[in-house]
Amino acid sequence: MFQLNENYLKLPGSYLFSTIAKKAAAYRAEYPDRPLISLGIGDVTQPLALVIIEALHEAVDEMAKAETFHGYAPDLGYEFLRRAIAENDYAARGCSIAADEIFVSDGAKGDSANIQEIFSSDSRIAVCDPVYPVYVDSNVMAGRTGEYDAATGTWSKVIYMPCTAENGFAPALPDVTPDLIYLCFPNNPTGSAITKDQLQEWVRYASSVGAVIIYDAAYEAYISEENVPHSIYECEGARECAIELRSFSKNAGFTGTRLGFTVVPKDLKCNGVMLHSLWARRHGTKYNGAPYIIQKAGCAVYTPEGKAQIAEQVARYMENAKMIREALKESGYTVYGGVNAPYIWMKTPDGLTSWEFFDRLLNEANVIGTPGSGFGPSGEGYFRLTAFGNRENTKEALERIRRM
Repeated sequence: MFQLNENYLKLPGSYLFSTIAKKAAAYRAEYPDRPLISLGIGDVTQPLALVIIEALHEAVDEMAKAETFHGYAPDLGYEFLRRAIAENDYAARGCSIAADEIFVSDGAKGDSANIQEIFSSDSRIAVCDPVYPVYVDSNVMAGRTGEYDAATGTWSKVIYMPCTAENGFAPALPDVTPDLIYLCFPNNPTGSAITKDQLQEWVRYASSVGAVIIYDAAYEAYISEENVPHSIYECEGARECAIELRSFSKNAGFTGTRLGFTVVPKDLKCNGVMLHSLWARRHGTKYNGAPYIIQKAGCAVYTPEGKAQIAEQVARYMENAKMIREALKESGYTVYGGVNAPYIWMKTPDGLTSWEFFDRLLNEANVIGTPGSGFGPSGEGYFRLTAFGNRENTKEALERIRRM
């Protein structure tokens, strides 16, 4: 008889955002006359930039002709896109990343969950706390995390690195030596960022203990401060100890079209074996690449027109972030983030837990946000709001919150 992967049975409840969606659906069913505004899930709301739409149309027309038709995409992704990424995201910032070190995929979420497959099953992981749930959940499924303590919301074998107001939401180097270190900056959910010097310290640490940093740079387009790095490869020695995850979802709005990539440098080795080769083998076997049409659209992001149009969209979201941050401060809330990321991280008022504040916001203001405890134990007492909503809805949501 077939058997289950028992690690899946260890996962507590449902995925954070699925729980939020279910609560919102139940509320709409019970109170259909109360329109909800979501400042919760980090989905973009602006349409794709014109240059991307034009590229999509052009690619569709190519697929209609035998001489320009494209079938399966290459395992690593089309060279035209990988070359554009290498030149614009890396060479332009002084980073030495070759096109064949870039693996194009259908999104950073899948890559952030799948990258752990190339590492030993007994690898010890360290994560910022709070952090994007996929990092821990995917390692739970792989059997690395030990047992779950519902009282503390922690896993016995996970090394948690608290990120709170007391340390500026920047984790300290762990006391226990990890094998895999997950860092996400600008951070989801806190909206915080770290300086190049701080990131360089992490690179030196990983190199000294033989750990690998899995660096999620999905929100780098929102960085506004000059001393904040856009890539870990801006740091000396990062090619030997770091993998970087990137997404087209947050900067260019590809949440509905799906495109991302992972960088695995050829200098990153374990006992003489290149991780690049292992990830290439994994890519070839479990292909999760994006089709030609989407990759052609992704290449348009790097044209002069694409850069300008996307910069305008990012600026609109960051205007929302500033508006949310300032309105909440005026209403007496303690808030963080929203400077280098489209997320505002606020303290829950009146001693409420993060889920209690979720319910209060839902029932009194008809606004949906994200409970901080869903991102890890240090997220308790905090709450995330997103700047990805449209301007009018965001204004209305803030007015409702003000009246609470």
